[in-house]
Amino acid sequence: MFESLLTANRRYAQGFALPHLPGRAAKGFALISCMDSRIEPLVMLGLAPGDAKILRNAGGRVTADVLRSLVLATTFLGVTHVAVMHHTDCALANRDENEVRSALTDEQQAATPEWDFLSMPDPDAALNADVRSVRTSAALPGALLVEGWRYDVRTGQVHRVVPAVPIL
Repeated sequence: MFESLLTANRRYAQGFALPHLPGRAAKGFALISCMDSRIEPLVMLGLAPGDAKILRNAGGRVTADVLRSLVLATTFLGVTHVAVMHHTDCALANRDENEVRSALTDEQQAATPEWDFLSMPDPDAALNADVRSVRTSAALPGALLVEGWRYDVRTGQVHRVVPAVPIL
């Protein structure tokens, strides 16, 4: 498996055409999204390499590390707009922490006693909470525009669930 991936990378590197891109987000946009392989962030939003900063984790949840990355993205990389995007048919949706933990092996449970897997028994409430976490972070600029989206993995459509609220 690894060897085939590295072979593919060698082919890619032979025609590498992105060394000219700056580190800044050309569109000033950051997307927080799930690691689900059905999500193609650049293609689905009409973006190109260099346009946005994409932060991915299980569930597309706003964690301390996501906030850390957003502080750096807004400070050094030109990000002014953020979308938190959850999706339909997420493995963490409509489950509580006990359900997630019960799916783990005994060894996994023993190794992660303090972890919160950020399950989403109520997906709408989770999306609203994640948007609120970004909006209320004292470490982020007050002028940052933040929305909450849900991607439908069956249709490819992105739906605005939590609209941006401009600072007056």
